[in-house]
Amino acid sequence: MQKKEFFLSKTRGGLIVSCQALETEPLHSSYIMSRMAYAAKLGGACGIRANSVEDIRAIRATVDLPMIGIIKQEIASSPVYITPTEASVGYLVECGVEIIALDATCRPRPDGRSLDEFFAVLRKRYPDQPFMADCSTYEEGIHAREIGFDLVGTTLCGYTDYTKGTSLPDFELIARLGADLHLPLIAEGGIWSPEALKKVLSTPGVHAAVIGSAITRPMEITRHFVAAAREARAEQEGV
Repeated sequence: MQKKEFFLSKTRGGLIVSCQALETEPLHSSYIMSRMAYAAKLGGACGIRANSVEDIRAIRATVDLPMIGIIKQEIASSPVYITPTEASVGYLVECGVEIIALDATCRPRPDGRSLDEFFAVLRKRYPDQPFMADCSTYEEGIHAREIGFDLVGTTLCGYTDYTKGTSLPDFELIARLGADLHLPLIAEGGIWSPEALKKVLSTPGVHAAVIGSAITRPMEITRHFVAAAREARAEQEGV
């Protein structure tokens, strides 16, 4: 079975768990991410999204779930940081991940090329590799389909300068892309409750959803609950 068909058959209507921890985070460790992925599998996750060659290999040795692979790399010349270079794509191809995700916003790549120029090279070099477009707007999602991406995700909504402040999950964006994209849509970003997940997965055209912070980032989870605790205390003190 081809990578794309395998991934789609295993993830349809399900939850993909993003297991990532940056160098600045307490759980930064390929071993820990592999255990996170194992816990996600035991909990019923249908797939994993992971960052870096080291984490992907450790997770692959631990679970047999289909994977979306990325390499986060901050480069001073560009705000694009999700799989931003040809070299990073090459490393992910060598890892054998089913899907490679990369920034598909309208912003220029670190070397100054447009997304169209950059992706044309990748599509020609790796004709059998499925690619997922991490987008922030409706227009970017539609454009990603037009230039040959295999899947589209709402991953970067709220993370580009022109979408900052957007309330997440962006149900309107998800619904519009679900109706018009005619490609598998992966809903991602700001899904913090089972109710929000159910709403997202009930949207026509949505293939699957990704949740990261609400499951695998205890520091962010703690902050989420601490904020609620502070609000409760402020309300009590204000009475």
